[in-house]
Amino acid sequence: MKKLVLLVLVSVSLLMIVNVAVAGKAMDRILKKGQLLIGTTGSQPPLNVTDKNGKIIGYDADIARLIASNLGVEPKFVVRPFAELLPTLESGKVDMVISSMTMTLERNRSHVFVGPYYVSGKGILTKTQTISVLQQADGLNNSEFKVAALKKSTSQAFVEKSAPKAQLITTKSYDEAIDMLMKDKVTAVVADYPFCAFTAFRHQDQGLVSGQSKFTVEPLGIAIPEDVLLINWLSNFLNLLEASGQLKGLTEKWFQDGAWIKELP
Repeated sequence: MKKLVLLVLVSVSLLMIVNVAVAGKAMDRILKKGQLLIGTTGSQPPLNVTDKNGKIIGYDADIARLIASNLGVEPKFVVRPFAELLPTLESGKVDMVISSMTMTLERNRSHVFVGPYYVSGKGILTKTQTISVLQQADGLNNSEFKVAALKKSTSQAFVEKSAPKAQLITTKSYDEAIDMLMKDKVTAVVADYPFCAFTAFRHQDQGLVSGQSKFTVEPLGIAIPEDVLLINWLSNFLNLLEASGQLKGLTEKWFQDGAWIKELP
């Protein structure tokens, strides 16, 4: 009996040691190397975009830099196509993903998310002569329409579910989708609502226009490794940003001000 009790105690102790080791693994790695690797597309304004000097800026980027600063490490952005961001996190090539990524239940089955740090939604971007047709009862669900959406995004899932008759074309980036729209290769682009509104404003002289409302409600989160310490720290940090009013300030800066647009190429 004593041997059995001893065996159980040893097993429990080993399990606790393993759990503690796993709990701080990602956090420890970040602190030891003194650098935070952030996965992003760098092409989803106003959340993240590459300016004319090659610097990643935007709402996501500011949050990433604040996280790094408060961890006492240097931020480094790793730019990847949207569809490659989570695989890049899985391979350990980035420490977290902050790139306008919705915390879907499907993604949450295999990845840890902390947030939301912003609540977005799906929007539509098209040309002036088409917007009235798209706002009718059938909307996008028309076999004559070609609709572009970011590959492996919630925009792709939205089109597949809500407009199965439309011809879906997936793209690696928003830039590719906009280029196709400009050249009339697609009828519309489904993307994050802030991006649609920003792009329509920036290219209004070229006839681009966005819908006036969001189709969905999408909480954006930060994808990270399964590390209890990092999850806890990041959750507390986002709460502090909210309570201090810093998130509100960033929202005004990137979604209302517009002064940053002059920094783009």
